[in-house]
Amino acid sequence: MISKFKRFLLGRPMKSNELAEEKLNKGKALAVLSSDALSSVAYGTEQILLVLVSLGAVALWYSIPISMAVVGLLTILILSYRQTIFAYTTGGGAYIVAKDNLGTTPGLIAGGSLLVDYILTVAVSTSASTDAITSAFPVLHEHRVLIALLMITLITVLHLRGVTESATILMYPVYLFVVAILALIVGGAYQWITGNIQAHPPEYGAVVPGITVFLLLRAFSSGCSALTGVEAVSNAIPNFKEPAPRNAALTLVMMGVILGVMFMGISLLAYLYGISPSPEETVVSKIASAVFGRGTMYYAIQAATALILFLAANTAFAAFPLLAFMLAKDRFMPNMFMVRGDRLGFSNGIIFLAILSAIVVIAFEGETENLIPLYALGVFIPFTLSQAGMMKRWISNKPPGWLAPFLINTVGMLTTLTICLIFLMTKFSQVWAIFVFLPIVLFIFKKINQHYRELAEELRLDIEADKPEPKGSVIVIPVAGISQVVKNTISYAQSLSDDIVAVYVAFSEEDMKKMEEKWARWDPGVRLIILRSHYRSIIKPLSKFIDTVEWKKAETDHVTVMIPQFITRRWWHNLLHNQTSLLIRAYLFARQDVKIATVPYRLKK
Repeated sequence: MISKFKRFLLGRPMKSNELAEEKLNKGKALAVLSSDALSSVAYGTEQILLVLVSLGAVALWYSIPISMAVVGLLTILILSYRQTIFAYTTGGGAYIVAKDNLGTTPGLIAGGSLLVDYILTVAVSTSASTDAITSAFPVLHEHRVLIALLMITLITVLHLRGVTESATILMYPVYLFVVAILALIVGGAYQWITGNIQAHPPEYGAVVPGITVFLLLRAFSSGCSALTGVEAVSNAIPNFKEPAPRNAALTLVMMGVILGVMFMGISLLAYLYGISPSPEETVVSKIASAVFGRGTMYYAIQAATALILFLAANTAFAAFPLLAFMLAKDRFMPNMFMVRGDRLGFSNGIIFLAILSAIVVIAFEGETENLIPLYALGVFIPFTLSQAGMMKRWISNKPPGWLAPFLINTVGMLTTLTICLIFLMTKFSQVWAIFVFLPIVLFIFKKINQHYRELAEELRLDIEADKPEPKGSVIVIPVAGISQVVKNTISYAQSLSDDIVAVYVAFSEEDMKKMEEKWARWDPGVRLIILRSHYRSIIKPLSKFIDTVEWKKAETDHVTVMIPQFITRRWWHNLLHNQTSLLIRAYLFARQDVKIATVPYRLKK
């Protein structure tokens, strides 16, 4: 039943040789990997205006040069990550670049920041989309956490069905948003040029009392939240069809052009139409209302905006599993993140991301707006390390024509480093947690790596010198009575060794006497040892007996505890039994020199 439901939900299992069919073309990859970056158009300009409006509407003209500076930084990042794609064709982005050029710890800082950032992206985007829904239907406000969790579940299932299938379904809302915003920009420009809109924008270049460099830098850093998600393409190169690096580079450039045009277009319209931010209505909503009125086009733009905010999580679900795979391959995350699921995706990474992002949504009760600066900083730390890593690469290798890309990376590194410092200075109360979780993540990475290194060292053998050492075998069989289960186990044990002993733990003298008589009548050809337990414990007397056997036999024999266990036909039947065999096995797993075997007997009724 469970298997059938799984097949219905996720689809049929796919063969390994079908992996090539799961690769993305540029059109689908653009939708899957740019949804986070493109969604920032819905709030990037607004974040700038929210800082500037503190000095009054006269200061809003600064949004234009600040937006141009953001687009300039976007251009630098696109050029830089394009270089990264061709330099590191297996993907991994900032993690691989920093690790390869700056060392393991900077690489882990970049990788850890991105993993946490992807978790926050899912939590923030689903919560933002939920807010859009509850704004339209206020009666649903008290159910916002449940709605966000349902969204996370939906997108998780889509990605578990496979990269290609999820991309095919999710690309339509992404391109719908692009078309809607471009239509808004063209329509807004037409209305303004023809004079159909009587807007009163603040005077461009007007002197603003109280303006400071610090406030402008703060507005710039807020606008840089529009750049989150830019690195996803360089992380996900293995998801592209061949030639993967070329297709990834073209996709990255297309994403940069679309994002730059949309972001700058919204900023220009906001200025030309004299739009000021307010808690009641978003900037995009105000522009759409001014351009098209509250008609069909307005609601179409609002619906597309709500959809893209939800689909921003799509980028995280595409990039997180691949980055986790890279870290697991380097032994900094558990091996389970390297395993492909039935649909050839890294299912464990997808499920892990869904669970952690759901925990964040629940912990913050769906109010995740204050996490935006934290997850923006979580992006700019890898940006900075990636740029610095590429600088080191150019200096070390000095290929022909290296100076121009080196200068691009240098400007990018200095800019992103400055933004990180601005975030820390202006929004420390919202980003201080990064100084807590990053050391914890690094500690976890290094402990996992230490475990794998110690494990490899302990399991390694010399194929010339280390040969198997044959020994005899003594088998201890704990029995709870005389039954078909015990008979099945003794029969199997007798096929392996002649040195077998059955052990029965009695709680009273009467139990001891009955068992002795019954065993003597049955006479299975195996001697029985009866242990008396005055405190009704099975484990303690059995453990002492095994210690004695081990002390006498360990030099010449392997000591094997063979546990009889019956398997019920219905799962709920297990609740009706004591599961003593499981307790014995769990206890014995902690012992070094005892081998454990379970002999199942399957019940027919």
